[in-house]
Amino acid sequence: MLVILRENIVHLGHTGEVVKVSDGYARNYLLPRNLVVTADEKSIASIEHHKKMLEKKRQVEKVVAQGLAKKLEEFSCTITRKVGENDRLFGSVSSADIADVLKNGGFEVDKRSISLASPIKALGMYTVSVKLDSEISTTLKVSVVKEE
Repeated sequence: MLVILRENIVHLGHTGEVVKVSDGYARNYLLPRNLVVTADEKSIASIEHHKKMLEKKRQVEKVVAQGLAKKLEEFSCTITRKVGENDRLFGSVSSADIADVLKNGGFEVDKRSISLASPIKALGMYTVSVKLDSEISTTLKVSVVKEE
């Protein structure tokens, strides 16, 4: 049976692809979960139009992400924290803290797109990776300083 995928399905394909699956797999699993639609001439024409619209939208999002990446490379993020003995932080600096500082700086970045190997627990200058798009990522300089 030929079907058109509505979602990305591991080991089967990506959204919008026309794939051939067994009749039982389509009837018993894919169709009841609304993961696919049967492929006929009308649905194939519709999905081709939908693919073109998605591609245009994707190109616009990519250009916006590239512009944001350039601005973030130039931006330096400073976070102040209370410290104890040996300049150790009370608590830590997480990706949510960095996202809040970026939001105050005028950048809309989701905390899940900020990649930290582990929370920052000491003063200093750190380089943090920010993934803005599936293909576009940049680095951000984060400076953790002592609160006076």
